[in-house]
Amino acid sequence: MELSGYRFMWLLAMFDLPVDTKKARKDYTLFRKSLIKDGFTMMQFSVYVRHCASEENTAVHEGRVVGALPPDGEVRLLSITDKQYERMRVFWGKMRRPTEQPPRQLELF
Repeated sequence: MELSGYRFMWLLAMFDLPVDTKKARKDYTLFRKSLIKDGFTMMQFSVYVRHCASEENTAVHEGRVVGALPPDGEVRLLSITDKQYERMRVFWGKMRRPTEQPPRQLELF
Protein backbone atom coordinates (compact mmCIF):
# COMPACT_ATOMS: atom_id res chain seq x y z
CA MET A 1 0.00 0.00 0.00
CA GLU A 2 1.26 3.49 -0.77
CA LEU A 3 -0.14 6.74 0.51
CA SER A 4 1.19 10.05 -0.80
CA GLY A 5 4.76 8.85 -1.29
CA TYR A 6 4.88 6.56 1.74
CA ARG A 7 5.72 2.91 1.21
CA PHE A 8 4.42 0.78 4.04
CA MET A 9 6.88 -1.86 5.24
CA TRP A 10 7.05 -4.77 7.63
CA LEU A 11 10.17 -5.24 9.75
CA LEU A 12 10.88 -8.77 10.96
CA ALA A 13 13.29 -9.48 13.80
CA MET A 14 14.36 -13.12 13.98
CA PHE A 15 16.68 -14.26 16.72
CA ASP A 16 18.37 -17.24 18.28
CA LEU A 17 19.71 -16.24 21.68
CA PRO A 18 21.33 -18.39 24.35
CA VAL A 19 19.42 -19.02 27.57
CA ASP A 20 21.87 -21.40 29.24
CA THR A 21 22.88 -19.08 32.11
CA LYS A 22 21.03 -16.67 34.34
CA LYS A 23 22.72 -13.69 32.62
CA ALA A 24 21.87 -15.05 29.15
CA ARG A 25 18.20 -15.46 30.15
CA LYS A 26 18.18 -11.88 31.46
CA ASP A 27 19.74 -10.59 28.21
CA TYR A 28 17.12 -12.55 26.21
CA THR A 29 14.29 -11.10 28.30
CA LEU A 30 15.59 -7.52 28.00
CA PHE A 31 15.94 -7.87 24.21
CA ARG A 32 12.46 -9.35 23.82
CA LYS A 33 10.93 -6.63 26.02
CA SER A 34 12.71 -3.94 24.00
CA LEU A 35 11.08 -5.31 20.82
CA ILE A 36 7.64 -5.27 22.44
CA LYS A 37 8.18 -1.74 23.80
CA ASP A 38 9.05 -0.62 20.25
CA GLY A 39 5.76 -1.97 18.87
CA PHE A 40 6.81 -5.43 17.66
CA THR A 41 4.42 -8.35 18.11
CA MET A 42 5.28 -12.02 18.24
CA MET A 43 4.69 -13.81 14.96
CA GLN A 44 6.27 -17.09 16.12
CA PHE A 45 8.72 -17.99 18.86
CA SER A 46 11.80 -15.81 18.29
CA VAL A 47 10.20 -14.07 15.30
CA TYR A 48 8.73 -10.63 15.91
CA VAL A 49 7.17 -8.26 13.38
CA ARG A 50 6.37 -4.56 13.24
CA HIS A 51 4.44 -2.54 10.67
CA CYS A 52 6.21 0.68 9.65
CA ALA A 53 4.81 3.70 7.81
CA SER A 54 7.77 4.19 5.45
CA GLU A 55 11.28 3.08 4.59
CA GLU A 56 12.61 5.93 6.75
CA ASN A 57 10.47 4.80 9.68
CA THR A 58 11.71 1.24 9.15
CA ALA A 59 15.31 2.49 9.42
CA VAL A 60 14.49 4.16 12.75
CA HIS A 61 13.15 0.90 14.19
CA GLU A 62 16.09 -1.08 12.79
CA GLY A 63 18.38 1.30 14.68
CA ARG A 64 16.44 0.70 17.90
CA VAL A 65 16.80 -3.05 17.50
CA VAL A 66 20.53 -2.70 16.84
CA GLY A 67 20.81 -0.53 19.96
CA ALA A 68 19.20 -3.26 22.06
CA LEU A 69 21.25 -6.20 20.73
CA PRO A 70 22.35 -8.63 23.42
CA PRO A 71 26.07 -9.50 23.73
CA ASP A 72 25.61 -13.08 22.44
CA GLY A 73 23.41 -14.90 19.96
CA GLU A 74 22.18 -14.20 16.46
CA VAL A 75 19.66 -11.56 15.39
CA ARG A 76 18.47 -11.08 11.80
CA LEU A 77 16.42 -8.15 10.51
CA LEU A 78 14.41 -8.28 7.31
CA SER A 79 12.26 -5.51 5.88
CA ILE A 80 9.62 -6.31 3.28
CA THR A 81 6.84 -4.37 1.58
CA ASP A 82 3.14 -4.79 2.27
CA LYS A 83 2.81 -6.58 -1.08
CA GLN A 84 5.53 -9.07 -0.20
CA TYR A 85 3.99 -9.64 3.24
CA GLU A 86 0.56 -10.29 1.69
CA ARG A 87 2.03 -13.10 -0.42
CA MET A 88 3.10 -15.01 2.70
CA ARG A 89 1.42 -18.38 3.03
CA VAL A 90 0.44 -19.30 6.58
CA PHE A 91 -0.53 -22.83 7.65
CA TRP A 92 -1.76 -24.28 10.92
CA GLY A 93 -1.18 -27.98 10.39
CA LYS A 94 -2.52 -28.63 6.90
CA MET A 95 -5.11 -25.85 7.17
CA ARG A 96 -4.38 -22.57 5.38
CA ARG A 97 -4.97 -19.34 7.32
CA PRO A 98 -5.06 -15.78 5.97
CA THR A 99 -2.02 -13.56 6.49
CA GLU A 100 -2.37 -10.92 9.21
CA GLN A 101 -3.56 -7.55 7.95
CA PRO A 102 -1.62 -4.33 8.62
CA PRO A 103 -2.91 -2.09 11.40
CA ARG A 104 -5.72 0.20 10.27
CA GLN A 105 -4.69 3.27 12.26
CA LEU A 106 -2.45 5.88 10.75
CA GLU A 107 0.80 6.43 12.62
CA LEU A 108 1.56 10.03 13.53
CA PHE A 109 5.11 10.97 14.38
